[in-house]
Amino acid sequence: MFVFNVKVNGNKLFKTFLICSILLLLIIVCIIIFRVINGARNSHNNSTCLPQNKVNTISTVNYTNVLKAVHDNIDNYVGVQINFTGYVYRVLDLKENQFVLARDMIISSDFQSVIVGFLCEYEKANEFSDNTWVEITGQIHKGDYHGAMAIVKVTKMNEVNKPNDEYVYPPDETYIPTDGVV
Repeated sequence: MFVFNVKVNGNKLFKTFLICSILLLLIIVCIIIFRVINGARNSHNNSTCLPQNKVNTISTVNYTNVLKAVHDNIDNYVGVQINFTGYVYRVLDLKENQFVLARDMIISSDFQSVIVGFLCEYEKANEFSDNTWVEITGQIHKGDYHGAMAIVKVTKMNEVNKPNDEYVYPPDETYIPTDGVV
């Protein structure tokens, strides 16, 4: 009869456990890196938050996500047609044909807000007074206003009633700070 006596060495057991843990951690890190790189490749194929072939309607729900994505990646959105609603807002240093198509973005639970929006250019902009709610259709261009800025060249502008959902909210967890699909 053969008897095998096993002596447990705590030092070897700890080293084995440590090596297995490190290998498992490396496998997990490799999988995460693969998914990130593969996701970046796939998002590059759909290189914009808005498709390029039609007029894209921006809603209250995705307003700030789109606004942030366009301002972060202007070059990826040049030529994209958009349609959205906001109110005319002007500051002193804008040209006569420029205005901000603005929305109030709620930034705290007590309804404090800041004005956010796209800088727009329209030949007949002076026909619309400040705080007038309008719906515009236009194309995104790269311009300059205290640095590189997305400017919407308006092709159509109509006065509309103030919407029920006039406020927008900060970009949410669906916002991806790259040129991926939002």
